[in-house]
Formats: sequence, C-alpha cells, structure tokens
Amino acid sequence: MNIRESIDPTRTAAWQRLEALAPDLRERHLRELFADEPGRGPAWTLEAAGLRADFSKQRVTHEVMAALLSLADDCEVLARRDAMFEGQHINVTEDRSVLHTALRLPPGPALDVDGVNVVAEVNDVLERMGGFARRVRNGDWTGASGRRIRNVINIGIGGSDLGPAMAYIALKFYSDRAMTFRFVSNVDPTDISEAIRDLDPAETLFIVASKTFGTQETLTNAKAARQWVVDALGEDAVEKHFVAVSTNAERVSAFGIDTANMFGFWDWVGGRYSMDSAIGLSTMIAVGPDRFREMLNGFHAMDEHFRHADPSSNIPLRMGLVAVWNRDFLGIHTNAVLPYAQFLSRFPAYLQQLTMESNGKSVRLDGARVDYDTGAIYWGEPGTNGQHSFYQLLHQGTEIVACDFILFAQALEPVFDMQDMLAANALAQAAVLAFGRTAEEVRAEGVPEALVPHKVMPGNRPSTFILAARLDPHALGALIALYEHSVFVQGAVWGIDSFDQWGVELGKAMANSILPDLQDADRPLDRDSSTNDLIRAYQAMHATT
Repeated sequence: MNIRESIDPTRTAAWQRLEALAPDLRERHLRELFADEPGRGPAWTLEAAGLRADFSKQRVTHEVMAALLSLADDCEVLARRDAMFEGQHINVTEDRSVLHTALRLPPGPALDVDGVNVVAEVNDVLERMGGFARRVRNGDWTGASGRRIRNVINIGIGGSDLGPAMAYIALKFYSDRAMTFRFVSNVDPTDISEAIRDLDPAETLFIVASKTFGTQETLTNAKAARQWVVDALGEDAVEKHFVAVSTNAERVSAFGIDTANMFGFWDWVGGRYSMDSAIGLSTMIAVGPDRFREMLNGFHAMDEHFRHADPSSNIPLRMGLVAVWNRDFLGIHTNAVLPYAQFLSRFPAYLQQLTMESNGKSVRLDGARVDYDTGAIYWGEPGTNGQHSFYQLLHQGTEIVACDFILFAQALEPVFDMQDMLAANALAQAAVLAFGRTAEEVRAEGVPEALVPHKVMPGNRPSTFILAARLDPHALGALIALYEHSVFVQGAVWGIDSFDQWGVELGKAMANSILPDLQDADRPLDRDSSTNDLIRAYQAMHATT
C-alpha cells in the first residue's frame, strides 16, 4: 500500500453497491427492520474494552454492512490502520507519523520510529509527570513563599485546552477535591481575569501548554498570568509558579520557566489527540498518576481491539463505517452526542474538535477535490437537559440527526433512584427516535383528531447506544479511543488526511496582520470594504472605553 495514494471511494464496486442499496433504506422504517429481525438488538451489539455498543437502531441491514466492509477493503482502511500503528508517515501533508496510540503503550517492547524508540521516550515523560504530580499533590512542591499549591490553572487552546478540561470534568469524582482546577483558553481578557479573580497567587500553579511556546492566545494569557504572579510575589517567583508543556526550551527559558520543569511531546502527536500526553499534566495532578495510568489502559484496550479484532466485530470500524453510510448514502449531515452523564458535559465539545478538525476536508491525499460528502457536524449536550431544549427538533424536525447515546449503569454518587430515572430517559429517547408513534397509536389514546398530526412522532431517526458499567478512568480512555478510531476509519474511506489542519492556519495569519490595523487609527487600510468599515467602527467604540 502506498500511504500517499488517494483512492476515490466513489469508483469502487462497494460504493456502487451501497448507492444501489441506499434508496430502499431511505424508505424502510426501523420498525420494519426490527420486525424482520426479531433478535436485531443483540445481533447488532458489540462489546470491547468495557463498552457495549448497540448499532441496532441504525438504518443498516446485514447486506449494507457487508458492502460497507467491502468498501473498507477497497479503500485499504485496515492497511492504513496498520501503517498508523507502525509509525509510518500517514500524515502525508506534514510528512509525519501519527502515533497518539504510542502515548498509551505500556513499558515493554520497543517501537522504533525514524530510528527512535518512542515507547521509552513516552514512558520517560510519564515518569517525570508522575513525579511532579505527586510532589504537587502531597505538598512537597511549594510556591515561592513556601506555601502549598492549592490551585492549578491550565493555559492552552484547542487540544491543549479541550482535552484536559474535558478529562478533568469527566473524572472530577476521582480528583483531589482540596484543590481547584481551572482552564483558560480564550484570548478574551475575561477568561484569565475570571480564572484568577478569587485565587491567591502564592498558592497557584500555572501549566502553560503550547508545543512551540508561540501560540498567540496561549502566550498572551500566560503573560497576563505571569504579571499577576510577579506583581504579588516578585520576578523570582515565576519558576515556582509556572511549568511548561512544550518542545521549545529556548522560549520556555526566556519566559522564566526552569526547563527542568518542561514536559515535552512530539510532532507525531496532533493537538486534538494529545490529552493523554504531557498535555494531560493537569489531569494527572487532579486524579493522581495511578488513575491517569488507568485511563491510558482504557485507551490501550480499545487500541488493541481496533488493531486486532475481526472486522465483523470491530466496534470502531463499524462505528466509522456507519458514519460514512449516514453521511454519504442517507444524506444525514449532523451527529448529536448525548451523554447521559453530567460529568461528560464537555465531551461533545471535545468531539467537535476531534471529528470536525480531522475530517472537515474537501481535498483528497493526492490534492484532488472530493465530489462526495466528508465530515459531519458534531454537537451535543448532556441528557436530560437536552430533552428540554433541542430534542423537539430531533423527534419532529425536518432535519434528520444521527445520535450517539452514552449511558453508565452505576451512579458515581447514588441518590435515591435517580440513576434509574436517568437510564429510563436515555432508553426512552432512543426508542422514540427509532420507532416513533403513529397516527393510529395517537388516536388510540383518545387524542382529539385536530391534535393527532401534532402528536405523531415519525421515528426512523438513527442512533447508536453506548453503555458501560461506570464512568471511571478506564472507561473514559476507551470511549475517547473509540471515537478517535472511528474518525480514522471515516477519513481513510474518504481518502483524506485526518491529521492535518491547514484550514486553521489562514485565519491565524490574517489575525496577526489585522492586529496592527486595529491599534493604529492612522494606518491606511487596504482590505475589503466590510473589514475596513468594521475596523474603523471598532476603533471608534474602543476609544470610548
């Protein structure tokens, strides 16, 4: 297999077969699919790494799934998977390996990439992280005045913020509740101001997460935090209140951080795949090194499943292929992630970056423009809050939205029978989305005829239901890895590079060029008329503050 080769999936026999099958599945109702296959629920359920994934409410048949597996073969998905795990440079536009899976490899056999044993390097960083986290947690690491660190603020953006913030909230039950953890990403000054407002600088540690230590938003916030510390404790306090997650020792040192307190990562780790690297230092401090390793074990368990399970029982493979089916053949453009777990409140936002930055592409590996749909729009909100917000559109709207339900059987903090109520809601919503309610069923309830059309639920709205015993570090790792690999499968079918993000760069560059325009009212403007007018309007309003 040539990893730079771009396969047009639409020219494969499997794609043609799926196009032939799609019209029937657009018309057939899930009620019919379940009637035709009485044991459909268990027949379409797979288990791995502590997760149980029920695909029975997706609008697929065994014939469709066979064609999807053939499509994966035609597009060399599994060969590309193997190339990823082996460290080949499958990120072709940046000529890099894609080895987030190496971040969770246990110590042991070497994995040599470009002549370097990455397993040894990863575990060396983990050991250093663990030692530092223990010192902060047990009070051995103190601030400049000798006082214990009680507050940790992670400053990053993108994957350097979304991952740690999501993981901290997800695992808050296991965190050290005597400590405060906050996350700053937005260059809006209120973000950093609110994060430090009620804290004591003598008890606050900042983790500045930037691979190059040059990300504009991150460094701007870090400078504001630095000034706050220096004003209170003096210049010499910086090295006791700041650590860095970066690879740029020169810039880290110039900021005032001792490079002994710099934790590195690698070019083969994309930002949106980095939360289990040193980017997760705040998570490790919060839950402790042992719990962090449990999370890595969950990642690794799903990695092993994806790498070795038979295609017929491979959960990430099936999840990715179903996503392609929904997007390209059923015309479903959006996917709602609905975790019935309040601790997963930031999980949908985390998946937005993972999925949309990875597969929001319109050019194949060979540079040819695609003439088929790629990455769906991902969004969501925890249940049951969403039920009183956007579920109305899910049930009766004109836009069909595919849904992922996520539920845990055991409550982390049991109160009365609330977990059963939560589960009942999740199960009910998935069932109503799938099967709906017919006019005849509405009339049988004695509803006045004028109201019957308003109370009909069309159903036939596809969903996947993911169930696990408990939201613990292992389950979180497995869940994230499941979505990572599903994203990989989709990108491999579409023949795109899921690991670059050139679309992010142009806006950053233009922002840097606009900044001088904003700060100099006499500077001539030569941009489009809208941008020029907005700059002048901003300057006028800004001058009055």
